[in-house]
Amino acid sequence: MSDTLDPLSAKERTQESTAELLEEVTEDGFSLSDELIAEIRLALSEEDTETLKTLLYDLSEADIAEMFQKLDKQDRHEFLEKHSDIIDPHVYAHMDYQLREEILSDMPAAAVAKIVSELESDDALDLIEDLDPLFQKDILKRLSAKDRIVLEEGLNYPEDSAGRLMQREYVAIPQFWTVGKTIDYMRAAAEELPEDFYDLIVVDPYYHVVGEIPLGRLVRAKRSEKIKDLVLEDIHIIPATMDQEEVTHLFRREDLGSAPVVDEDGRLVGVITIDDVIDVIDEEAQEDILKLAGVEESDLYQAVVSTSLSRSRWLLLNLLTAFMAAGVVSLFGATIEKVVALAALMPIVAGMGGNAGTQALAVAVRAIAMRELSGVNARQAIIKEGLVGFLNGCFFAILVGLIAAFWFHNIILGGVIAMALVINLVSAGIFGAGIPIALNKFDLDPAISSSIFLTTITDTVGFFAFLGLASIFLV
Repeated sequence: MSDTLDPLSAKERTQESTAELLEEVTEDGFSLSDELIAEIRLALSEEDTETLKTLLYDLSEADIAEMFQKLDKQDRHEFLEKHSDIIDPHVYAHMDYQLREEILSDMPAAAVAKIVSELESDDALDLIEDLDPLFQKDILKRLSAKDRIVLEEGLNYPEDSAGRLMQREYVAIPQFWTVGKTIDYMRAAAEELPEDFYDLIVVDPYYHVVGEIPLGRLVRAKRSEKIKDLVLEDIHIIPATMDQEEVTHLFRREDLGSAPVVDEDGRLVGVITIDDVIDVIDEEAQEDILKLAGVEESDLYQAVVSTSLSRSRWLLLNLLTAFMAAGVVSLFGATIEKVVALAALMPIVAGMGGNAGTQALAVAVRAIAMRELSGVNARQAIIKEGLVGFLNGCFFAILVGLIAAFWFHNIILGGVIAMALVINLVSAGIFGAGIPIALNKFDLDPAISSSIFLTTITDTVGFFAFLGLASIFLV
C-alpha cells in the first residue's frame, strides 16, 4: 500500500483484513510499517473510532509514540482533539521530547495535569520540566498536594542532575527487620510500591542509606534471616546534585541496576534505575552526534525559520574559517595559473585530510565521553593518530601520485601531491585527536566546535603543503 489513502471506506473493511494488517505491524520488527500508518490516517479522516481502536489495540506505548512522530502535524492535532481519551498517559513518556513539548503546549493545563498524575514521578517531571514556566505553574496547581510537592522538589534540583532523573517511588526498609517481615510488608503494601523495582534500600531511623539488597538475594533467603545480614558490601550512593553524565558513568562502570539518591544531609530521597540511565545515554549520544555536525539540538519538529536561524550561526562560523583556506589558495594564484592541473587535484588533498581527521576526531570524542582518555594517555593517543595518518598517507600518496602522474603526464606533479597527502594526513591525525583533547582540558565540550576547527586546519595545511610544494618543484 502506498502513502495515499485507500479509496475503500475503513468501515467497509472486514475484521479479517484488519487482523492480517496487524500481523505485519512493523517493517523490521521494531518500527511501524507505512501500511499501518496509512490505515490510521484513513480511520482518522473517516472519523472511524472503532477501527482506530482496533488498529491501536495491539500496539505498545512506544509504538503509539512512534505513530505520533510519523503522522503529520494536522493528523496529530486531529487525533488528539477527537481521540485523546484512547491514548494511555505513558505514551507521552516515550515521545521525542520536542514533539511532546509541542503537543502538551497545545493542551489545556487540566488535561496535562491529568496525564502527569498517572505517571511515576520521574516520567512526570520529565514531561513538564521543559514547558513554559507559567504553563508549568498552572499544571502544578491542578495536581494533588502530594504530587505537586514531589514535582516542585524535583524542579528545584539543577537541570540534568540526579535529582531530576530519579524517581521518588522506592522500597525502603529498616535494617532490624527479617526477610519474612519484609516479604509480608511488600505483599500488604503492593498497591503503594513502585510498579518495577530491582533493589530494596535499607535505611536507619534517620533515613540514611546503610545498604542495598537485590530482590534475587531476598527471595532466596530464609524468612528468619535478618535484613542487615543480606546487604551488599558495596553501596553506590548518588548525591542528588550529581550530573547525569556522572551517573551514567557510574552505572556503566559498576554494572548497576539501580542506585539510591540522597540529599545534602545524606537522607534517602529517591532511586535511579537502569531504564532511566539508558534514556540519558541515548540522549547524550544524540546530542554529541548533532554537535559534531554543528546542530545544537534535533530540529525535526521545529518550524522552518527557527531551524534555519539555529543552523545559520554555525554556517556563519564555518564561512569565516573557510576564508582562511581561501586566503591560502589566493597566495598561490600565479602558481595555479601556470599549472592548471593543480586546481583539479586540490579537492583530493583537502577531502582526504578532512576525512582522515574526522576519523581521529570521532575516536577521540568517544574516548573522552567514555572516560578512556586522561592526562596520562592523551599524548599517546595523539602520537598514535599521527602515526596512523603517516601510514595511510604513504599508502594513498603512492596510489594518488601514480594516478596523477599518469593522468597529467607529469611525474613531478605526482610526487608533489604524494608529499602533500602525507603531510596533510599526518596533521589530520594529530589535530583530529588533539583538538577535542585540548578543548576538554579547558572544560569545553569537545563535540561542539571540534569539526569546524579541524576542517579549517586540514584545508589550510593541505592547500599550503600542496601549492607550496608545487611552487617549489613545478614553477
